[in-house]
Amino acid sequence: MHSEQVSRPAAAPDAGPAAAAARRDWARTRLATPIGPLLLAATEEGLVRVVFHADERTARRETARLERLFGGPPLPALPAPATAAAADELTAYFAGELRSFTVPLDWSLSSGFSARVLQALAAHVPYGSVVGYQDLADRVGEPGAARAVGAAMGSNPLPVVVPCHRVVASDGGIGGFGGGLETKRALLALEGVLPAPLF
Repeated sequence: MHSEQVSRPAAAPDAGPAAAAARRDWARTRLATPIGPLLLAATEEGLVRVVFHADERTARRETARLERLFGGPPLPALPAPATAAAADELTAYFAGELRSFTVPLDWSLSSGFSARVLQALAAHVPYGSVVGYQDLADRVGEPGAARAVGAAMGSNPLPVVVPCHRVVASDGGIGGFGGGLETKRALLALEGVLPAPLF
């Protein structure tokens, strides 16, 4: 589905991958949505992970992975306002009441080129719009990197909030999506924009 690299510190996404050396406090919750359950994980810095199709099995597998990355299990009493804020904002988004996410993000599961592309996507491709892989490569100053942009979308640890569903093929096709094409279509339909060939 998605593969990530871990980088430290969270404030410097271009710092490069490094192993999780010390425990990081984190919390998680599952949220029922029209596209299926989402697993949300947050550190004290912000929302760090969104996982599609988070049934019990998927949630257990991702929780175990995050336990390895963060050096221990989630803390049930962790005051992680980003988890609650993300759940509230996603609920409003799926109800058609929110167009822009403001929840703080922890970028520590992205690094280098992927982090640059994902941050540009989050900052410059608003609700109800789409961008091509090549256009996004151009926006980050890497005009020959359309395929690498596709790989960055596949590694997005924060789908929906960092809207990789808004990246489409230049020929008008929907492109790929780690959460599945039906999920991508549903998100684009929610935002009122689908590539012309899908109508």
